[in-house]
Amino acid sequence: MDGLTLYDHPESGNGHKVRLLLSLLNIDYTLVFKDIHKGETRTPEFLALNPAGRIPVLQLADNRTLPESNAILWYLAEGTGFIPTDRWERARVLAWMMFEQYQHEPTVAVARFWCHHLEMTQERKAQLAEKHVKGYEALAALDTQLLRSDWLVGSNPSIADIALYSYTSVAQEGGFDLSKFTNIQLWLDRIAALPGFIPMEPWTE
Repeated sequence: MDGLTLYDHPESGNGHKVRLLLSLLNIDYTLVFKDIHKGETRTPEFLALNPAGRIPVLQLADNRTLPESNAILWYLAEGTGFIPTDRWERARVLAWMMFEQYQHEPTVAVARFWCHHLEMTQERKAQLAEKHVKGYEALAALDTQLLRSDWLVGSNPSIADIALYSYTSVAQEGGFDLSKFTNIQLWLDRIAALPGFIPMEPWTE
């Protein structure tokens, strides 16, 4: 794949998982950071790339653009070992990626964002407590699966693991205690040992 450009933001776990897969696959690309806090994803130029105004966005050499991190993962991983060939396992990969977007990201990632960017009023603290309850439920489900197997699907790492790695690896920045989840900790270490691994950078104020 030549001529790829990734529009991203350093704090984004959704962006990191794309950069992680690109690194694991040793794919060259141009990285363009857009500051979401300064409205750089709301300009007419960026909205022409993604009308939803969100990062990450992958731009191909022919200028076609693909938004949504998990769709980008699927596009990049097609034909590689990160997507199983077995029909059942492919469906299970999709199931975990949907779990990531509907149960994990809205709690674990959102709590992290709130802790660093929003004033913690009493109302917000109550909402954060609810995010923690739901987030711990998501982490417990992840930990249970990782008790059964080293990877989420099959006997090798897949984009299901990549999709869930980034925000899980910095969950403590949203107030989650990962010491409760031995299987998750071992899984994080396994991913970090993959050739080409790049870490999710900690939040810097």
